[in-house]
Amino acid sequence: MVMDIRTAKVDNGWILFSMFLGLSGCIWQKGIAGICSFAVGSVVPLLLIILFLFGMMGAGDIKLFCALGGVMGPGAISRCIFVSFLAGACIAAVLLIINHNFCERILYFIKYVEHTVSTGKITPYRRKSISAPENFHFTIPVFISVLLYAGGIY
Repeated sequence: MVMDIRTAKVDNGWILFSMFLGLSGCIWQKGIAGICSFAVGSVVPLLLIILFLFGMMGAGDIKLFCALGGVMGPGAISRCIFVSFLAGACIAAVLLIINHNFCERILYFIKYVEHTVSTGKITPYRRKSISAPENFHFTIPVFISVLLYAGGIY
């Protein structure tokens, strides 16, 4: 999360290192069966690629979910993704209230959908600048979700 906030990226080296540690931990805990568990948990978040294709989610966020999924397993990572989206929705709602741009964002979404349907072309949903008030680092809700998981909330 800190890396994403500082550089607007999640470093691939860090993801690979995390996946290596996660795989090692799964093998240590479950033996050879840990490899299968790790692989299945790592693949589940790849379903989010559709959001990446529409420019609604960064590749680093998906890779982060893959690393977490390997350790957490398929069921827990599915819940983690859901809770992350829920936390992200709460953050987005607060940003919309603070920035007084709810109607503007709804109109932007409607125009985006109309444009995508009429042209048949997928264009990035997100505005280019991360400093735009409606853009926030999704690693923040992921971090919140992981804290809730580690704390036994779900």
